[in-house]
Amino acid sequence: MEQLLALLSSCQTFKNTQLDDLKALASLMNLKHYSSGDILHHEGQVRDSFAVINSGNIDISRVTGHREHKTLITFGRGDSISEGLLVEESYHTTTAICQTAVTIYQISAEKLYSILNTLPQFKVQIIENILKQLLTQLNPTKSSAKVDILELASGKTRTEHDLLGEREVPDYAYFGIQTLRAQDNFYISGEPLHRYPELIFALAQVKKAAAMANADCGVITALQKKSICEACDELLKGKLHQQFTLDMLQGGAGTSTNMNANEVIANRALELMGYQRGDYQHCHPNNHVNASQSTNDAYPTALHLAILHASNYLCEELAMLTKAFEQKAAQFNHIIKMGRTQLQDAVPMTLGQEFQAFSRSINSEVGTLIEGQKALNGVNMGGTAIGTGLNTPKGYSQKVIKYLRESSGINALYLAKDLVEATQSTQGFVIYSAMVKSLAVKLSKICNDLRLLSSGPRAGFGEIRLPAMQPGSSIMPGKVNPVIPEVVNQVCYKVIGNDLTITLASEAGQLQLNVMEPVIAQAMLESIHMLINASVTLRKNCVVGIEANEQQCNDYVEKSIGVVTAVVPVLGYDVATSLAKEALETGQGIVELIRSKGLLDEQQIAEILSPANMTGYPQ
Repeated sequence: MEQLLALLSSCQTFKNTQLDDLKALASLMNLKHYSSGDILHHEGQVRDSFAVINSGNIDISRVTGHREHKTLITFGRGDSISEGLLVEESYHTTTAICQTAVTIYQISAEKLYSILNTLPQFKVQIIENILKQLLTQLNPTKSSAKVDILELASGKTRTEHDLLGEREVPDYAYFGIQTLRAQDNFYISGEPLHRYPELIFALAQVKKAAAMANADCGVITALQKKSICEACDELLKGKLHQQFTLDMLQGGAGTSTNMNANEVIANRALELMGYQRGDYQHCHPNNHVNASQSTNDAYPTALHLAILHASNYLCEELAMLTKAFEQKAAQFNHIIKMGRTQLQDAVPMTLGQEFQAFSRSINSEVGTLIEGQKALNGVNMGGTAIGTGLNTPKGYSQKVIKYLRESSGINALYLAKDLVEATQSTQGFVIYSAMVKSLAVKLSKICNDLRLLSSGPRAGFGEIRLPAMQPGSSIMPGKVNPVIPEVVNQVCYKVIGNDLTITLASEAGQLQLNVMEPVIAQAMLESIHMLINASVTLRKNCVVGIEANEQQCNDYVEKSIGVVTAVVPVLGYDVATSLAKEALETGQGIVELIRSKGLLDEQQIAEILSPANMTGYPQ
């Protein structure tokens, strides 16, 4: 019982509650054991119990549009599960999956409601605690309104000050006054920083590397380094991401984003050191977390890392899409069809060749993306404000790059040769964005082809059948549309537009800094995320289920005059032309005309018009 009481006392849900009340609750809780991979509850399942984690880690995830689980946060010992049932009887909005072997103390909703109804003060305190936790995770529809709600819910704030004066900050918030001001100033896109977790991961990697380099140079203490690094490690595990509430679009060249990271890391480090949030004399957002840095080197470096991380995910998904097309190419390689140029019959080919071309087209773009990543490997860490390295100790730049390679896992990172040039330049983003645009152009063309090849089903090409994903019309019964290629087309148009945004934002740089980096970050990360989702969607919901209409392909070949090209080397261009003309006028087939005129014998016809001769592929 004592062990359980200690666990409950450490849980934020039961902060400021009475020991006797916790004892009453503990007496009704049961210890449950789960194995790694077990699911505690599914998204959409009714909330029917409450639990506190005793040991192990649990991933809280949400199912994406591709029916895959995306981890939002990882909970560990002392964290509560399903506390939402205390403020509303509803369904789970996430799935809880055991990352490791797990033990939890659990109580049914029925028993919990029963005990809380007998202990009203206990219930009020728990609900207040839960509201604090839930409200810090809300996406502000209006930042100032959010803060008012938080202050009202908690009844407790802390006073922080900056250049402009003092502000009251919710006591349980990990962000501070500068983030608070930026919330008031920038509600623009509705896309918060935590929409792109790789950006938060990258900021954590930058701050961790800086702390380690600063400790080596004697700028911060060993305890400050340890606590900052531990706080960064928690961010890298997905914790506290909801504290990054700022809009992706903001003025100030990314200063607000940098300070959001500095404040969250500083306040979590203070907790780890045993101090209260806001007690900045022990670990300060600027003096310690941001030591030897400026937004102008820390923020663009983090953007480079975030894009490199996201790019790797994109390349992985594209590799799977490439493989899916390859498998279809092998499946369709025996099917002869007509190739087309300018939407007119050209010469025969195999359906497999057509799909192999799709595969290789995408694969070549993967290589282009990997090559484009090199433009982002150079960073300006240590350049500080304008690249001169003001306020950095000797040897800092070399040390921070070494630690940045370790924290990010990107060994190709290097310190730019000219930090002044690197601080004002955004050319790396322009180069990589051009590669992403190239991919979008290729992917859109492939989707155009899929739509054409599947058109019909009876009055179009009809050479392939796409999986039927949904009814296609509110008025035309039986109609099914190629909705997956259509949505991928639209993603590609958006990516192409984002490339222009990045180009214009890069051109807008002035003197020693480009202040437009926030829109570059938003556009670049949005493009990559959409292409990742589009690649998964195209592969799972379309390509793997494509079927060939072999009879239709064969009929087109037999009826087409395009096969006449194959007899040109034997009969000559003029004879072949007359055959084509007559076939068009009479509706007869080319082979039929060759036979009737005795131009070739059956053996010659078989050899010249064989699939191997016409397509170049042995059958």
